[in-house]
Amino acid sequence: MIIKPPEKVKIYVSLSPVDMRKSINGLSALVFDTFDENPTSGDLFVFYNRGKDKVKLLHWATNGFGLYYKQLERGKFKFAKAADGKIAISHEQLDWLLAGLDFNLMVQFPELNYSAFY
Repeated sequence: MIIKPPEKVKIYVSLSPVDMRKSINGLSALVFDTFDENPTSGDLFVFYNRGKDKVKLLHWATNGFGLYYKQLERGKFKFAKAADGKIAISHEQLDWLLAGLDFNLMVQFPELNYSAFY
């Protein structure tokens, strides 16, 4: 399953691991308390576990929360060192993150434009 939120949706990633036993209520409380954001804003919030092999995405859609959970069978998701707070990422970076790629390193490769060869 591929997550494709609308372009107007902002995506925030937690900078510290969370307890994956938390479900919608616990994660929405973290969004409100730790991120100082409104969990019903329609933005997408990404959380990961200490082992960095599981992620949960929390999103408010019209009349309720949606929760997406992904677990890697091999390898780990690539996140920055543990800290407090959140960072905003692009939709493209979310795709890279969910694919198991380091979304911070991927921005080093600019998109090539082949409209002119000389």
